[in-house]
Amino acid sequence: MQTQTINQTGALATVQNKVLRNTYMMLALTMIPTVIGALAGMSTNFSFMAASPIMSSLLMFGAMMGLMFAVTALRNSVWGIVALLGFTFVAGFFLGPILQVALHLKNGAQLVGMAAGGTGIIFFSLATIATVTKKDFSFMGKFLFIGLILLIVASLANLFFQIPALSLTISSIAVLIFSAYILFDVSRIVHGGETNYVMATLGLYMSIYNLFIHLLHLLMAFSGERD
Repeated sequence: MQTQTINQTGALATVQNKVLRNTYMMLALTMIPTVIGALAGMSTNFSFMAASPIMSSLLMFGAMMGLMFAVTALRNSVWGIVALLGFTFVAGFFLGPILQVALHLKNGAQLVGMAAGGTGIIFFSLATIATVTKKDFSFMGKFLFIGLILLIVASLANLFFQIPALSLTISSIAVLIFSAYILFDVSRIVHGGETNYVMATLGLYMSIYNLFIHLLHLLMAFSGERD
């Protein structure tokens, strides 16, 4: 009986390690279409967004949500991987406007590099904590979900009010929430709460993506050097 339990525990650990390994490999792969999409976005004229920023932002949000649902629906087939890579290309493309604004600053390239580096440091630090300590952070799920909903509502509201102080507050809170989501998502994989590496990759990708955007926004606001 004890031997059977040990064997089951070992088999579960093997599955969890495989999911974690596949997730990290897929996460690294998603950076390729993201960079290609970002380069395409940087060379695209987004002047139409200035004419109707609210509608444009809502359309971008709707497109992202639609693609996420597509990835979720196809997660158990090879088409889930295709949908995920397609989603990350579009996500990269939608980085175009903020990257264009950043790179028009004197130190824009440096700020983009700092945001990317900061995102990487936060991700690897929290992923290591979740993996090495083996602590179960699943208790954070409900709090993070409520925080995410409030963050989305505040972001949508600020599309209409355009309050700079609120925008900075939203970005500051977003950095904390998405950093905590990295800890939560890696912990779920380690403890067997997520066994589908496509969905695990999607969750971590969205945390990294949003973390980068909001870090860059804060760096531009506080350290951007304008002509």
